[in-house]
Amino acid sequence: MAGRINDDDVKVVRDAVPIDTVVSEYLQLRPAGGGNMKGLCPFHDEKSPSFQVSPSKGLFHCFGCQEGGDTIAFVMKIDHLSFSETVERLAAKAGITLRYEEGGYNPTHQRGERIRLVEAHKAAADFYVEQLGGEEAAIGRKFLAERGFDQSAAEHFGVGYSPAGWDHLTRFLRGKGFSDKELLLAGLSQDGRRGPIDRFRGRLMWPIRDISGEVVGFGARKLRDDDNGPKYLNTPDTAIYKKSQVLYGVDLAKKDIAKASRAVVVEGYTDVMACHLAGITTAIATCGTAFGTDHIKILRRLLMDNGSARVIFTFDGDAAGQKAALRAFEDDQKFAAETYIAIAPDGMDPCELRLNKGDAAVQDLVEPRTPLFEFAIRQIVSRYDLETPAGRASALDEAGPIVARIKNGASQHEVAVQLAGILGILDTQFVVKRVAQMARWARDRGGRGPVGPASSSSSSPSSTSSSYDSGQSPALSGPALNLRSPAHRTERELLKLALQRPELVSPAFDAYGVDEFTAPPYAAVRRAVEDAGGAEQGMASAPEYLAGVREAAPNDAVRALVTELAVEVFHGKTIDESYAGEQLVRVRLRAVDLRIHDVTSTLARLGTGADHERHQAVQNELWVLQQYRQSLRNSGAAAL
Repeated sequence: MAGRINDDDVKVVRDAVPIDTVVSEYLQLRPAGGGNMKGLCPFHDEKSPSFQVSPSKGLFHCFGCQEGGDTIAFVMKIDHLSFSETVERLAAKAGITLRYEEGGYNPTHQRGERIRLVEAHKAAADFYVEQLGGEEAAIGRKFLAERGFDQSAAEHFGVGYSPAGWDHLTRFLRGKGFSDKELLLAGLSQDGRRGPIDRFRGRLMWPIRDISGEVVGFGARKLRDDDNGPKYLNTPDTAIYKKSQVLYGVDLAKKDIAKASRAVVVEGYTDVMACHLAGITTAIATCGTAFGTDHIKILRRLLMDNGSARVIFTFDGDAAGQKAALRAFEDDQKFAAETYIAIAPDGMDPCELRLNKGDAAVQDLVEPRTPLFEFAIRQIVSRYDLETPAGRASALDEAGPIVARIKNGASQHEVAVQLAGILGILDTQFVVKRVAQMARWARDRGGRGPVGPASSSSSSPSSTSSSYDSGQSPALSGPALNLRSPAHRTERELLKLALQRPELVSPAFDAYGVDEFTAPPYAAVRRAVEDAGGAEQGMASAPEYLAGVREAAPNDAVRALVTELAVEVFHGKTIDESYAGEQLVRVRLRAVDLRIHDVTSTLARLGTGADHERHQAVQNELWVLQQYRQSLRNSGAAAL
């Protein structure tokens, strides 16, 4: 039975690994104001960044899909890990030794499956690298040298060699404590007639790493003629490796992709190596599959979809390369970046180009040449005889729908004009109108593409609907939040102050009753703050205080709202004691006004025939409330 990780150690791990550092391994973050960072959410598709990270509080929240939490929650969600697996992984990253309760800790049996598979791959990668220096691997070293890669290049990319025997790696990993079941689940071994044998034998090995830099699979290149397997053999899909969700070289390229707002997509492992060694450090490649939607998601998070972002495809000039380019264009509209295609005039790939013409030729190749849409259109119309009216009409019928898929109206118009020029049709407006008509037909048939700006998530918290806005949360009852309501807006602002800047509202805030918050979700957050010891607790340690409030939340819905409020920016220009006082007074005034209304109604119901003492007591309460209200209006926060 696996022991539970010591609670104090969990807290040490949570505090030791900065959330912005962890999140930055998966997406590009930019300043969002108030010390927060923002980026494109990795948990849902969106056009503009609504995902925010608060380094000082150790929290993240997406105002689009409402995902949120701390560093541990982020890693659990994005890498599909259990709580213990996540803590163990972050602890290893921070060099922290964990203590386990309820029994001893056996690293072989108690570590989570994903972590064990990753560890097996790391050990395998080290094993393959060591084998590359052996006598048997001379054929592999020759392969690399013939393509212009020396020992330092092999080391930089972690290239290795798998011995030609049946079970060299399997026996090595068994010696490291890995079970046969784990090796089979990892895809490093496969069933043989007498037990597990190595999946990769006698091949040059490229480690495939995920965006965080962990080895999750391998690409293996055939070296010998007597090898009857495919030219390239990849790790099969496993719990940690999905070929449609990985990009070779992304761990090395991600920082430069984000910095330069440019990505270069090539076709193979040696092409990535050639590009990086030639100075094109934004190059990445797919792993045995076509470039698709999941790959686009990875790149969009790194490129941040700013207006200058560019994606350049360098497909081979042969028919297969042209087919790959057309497949890429099928998903072109899923990019906000401009897409281009670069094909060397002589049809050489980047590796061949570097070998024959040097680094400068590779650098020249990836300078944007032809927009991908133009390349796709020219490939389509090249099949028709544009010298005849019938040929031009047929080409328009096939190429027109391609242009009609462009969602941006101005871009669609511009490309339609270019299509008219490519076809040689002098009546440009005829082509423009024809494309617009095709676009309307597609919409009428329900052929809508990716979600457009009108229906995408807003990046502004002030205009984003909370997860409670529908009023359908099963956890809370009462009127739905209405961010246009001055009362709800002020209550929200005060709760944000209590969570983010408790020193500005303490100790006054802790004297506020739960019933002073008229929106049930906000009342629930107020209760969580109270149960965690009050806002005064937050003046010592923000991360610890917020963790306490989140733990005190009665359910996931309230916990998510706490996280949302803890990272949302304030509406005020200057967040100081004066601003905090205004919010405190407004919330209290609202509560006093509501109480005055209730007491006045009670007094009216009592009438003149009521018990004198009862009538006098209600009248006295009304007088006190009215005096307090006047004091709040005259003196502001000083009257609290």
